[in-house]
Amino acid sequence: QVPLVESGGGLVQAGGSLRLSCAASGRTLGTYAMGWFRQTPGKEREFVAGLTKSGVLTDYADSVKGRFIISRDNAKNTVYLQMNSLKPDDTAVYYCAAATSSWFGAQPSEYDYWGHGTQVTVSS
Repeated sequence: QVPLVESGGGLVQAGGSLRLSCAASGRTLGTYAMGWFRQTPGKEREFVAGLTKSGVLTDYADSVKGRFIISRDNAKNTVYLQMNSLKPDDTAVYYCAAATSSWFGAQPSEYDYWGHGTQVTVSS
C-alpha cells in the first residue's frame, strides 16, 4: 500500500489559484508515475495531469492545458498540482494517484494507489 494524502483544496473565486499537494509517508513517490484526476457527482473520474517518475515528461487534459502545472519534488516525497486561472467548471474533488508502471496513463484503471481526495470549489 502507498498511503497518499492530498491537501490544498478549498474555495476560490474564478480567476484565482490553488496549489494541491500529494504526499506519501513511508514510501518513496519517486518510484511511481503520478497522476491527478478529478470527479464531480454523477460523472466518471477524469484525468487532469500526469508525469513520469523523473518528472521530465508531463501531459494534461485539454481542458486544463496552459492553466495547470504538475510537478514533483522527490526529495520531499510530494507531487503538486498548481492550478491557475480557475474556472467554475474546475470544481470537483481532486485525487492523486500512483502507478507502478514507468508511464502514467489517462485511465483510472492504470493506477494502483489513490488518495482520498480534496475538494476544490471555484465560485463565479
